[in-house]
Amino acid sequence: MHGAGNDFIVLNGIDQDLSNISREQWQKLAHRQFGIGADQILLVEKATRPDADFRYRIFNADGGEVEQCGNGSRCFVRFVLDQGLSVKNPLRVEVAHTVLTLKSHEDGQVEVNMGAPIFEHSKIPFNANGLASKQEFQEILYALPIATPTPHDSWISVVSMGNPHAIQVVGDVNNAPVLEEGSSIEKDSVFPKRVNAGYMQILNRHEIKLRVFERGAGETLACGTGACASVVSGIRRGLLDSPVQVHTRGGDLQIAWGGLIDEVTQPVIMTGPAITVFEGETTI
Repeated sequence: MHGAGNDFIVLNGIDQDLSNISREQWQKLAHRQFGIGADQILLVEKATRPDADFRYRIFNADGGEVEQCGNGSRCFVRFVLDQGLSVKNPLRVEVAHTVLTLKSHEDGQVEVNMGAPIFEHSKIPFNANGLASKQEFQEILYALPIATPTPHDSWISVVSMGNPHAIQVVGDVNNAPVLEEGSSIEKDSVFPKRVNAGYMQILNRHEIKLRVFERGAGETLACGTGACASVVSGIRRGLLDSPVQVHTRGGDLQIAWGGLIDEVTQPVIMTGPAITVFEGETTI
């Protein structure tokens, strides 16, 4: 399946036991030459808590398990409905740290309540000690030293959507050094669990272009949580107003966020496509 070009292997872990698959086996499945090929693998399982209909787990192409995947959540709900695993709409789905509400629309788009963004450094996690910083409207930006052939500092904002994101604004996303420095940002020691590196170009107050170097996967054609985190960052920096259309290399996403209301952080709402490419079987 794919969501705006961010592609997934989606596996039914309800009717078969897939709990003992190793990291190396996940890597082989995700390999584009020697396996099926995917940015991430999504595993559908029975819920472990009473307030959820299903649980889903996410494995990156490198075999590592991660907390959240926005585009994957849309594919998840499409898979569950199309496979007849449920007739409920909306669905409540358990991920690593929270429960998401997912709703399929008649036009094929899927709406996801992604929950509230996280700014607390210990929960992202992010260690800002020793980094230069400056405030821009409601957001604090940090100067991250980039260890590339031409070392420099990039001003980033840091947001978690259940997974960590470091976002910077660029003048032209097509010429941004995503591949050259994305890996350096991903593995920087200030991010104990690594980070997704986002490059955002502001087109107007309701429209951006976005590229993301995802941890454990490299650059993908789209990143749902990255789109959410970038829009949140842009609104907090005074650059954007909700709702925002996010143009990725694989398609468009709609992101809406109400910001802070009466000291309560509002949830981020993401809407976008979820497409089945093919179905099949493989032997592990």
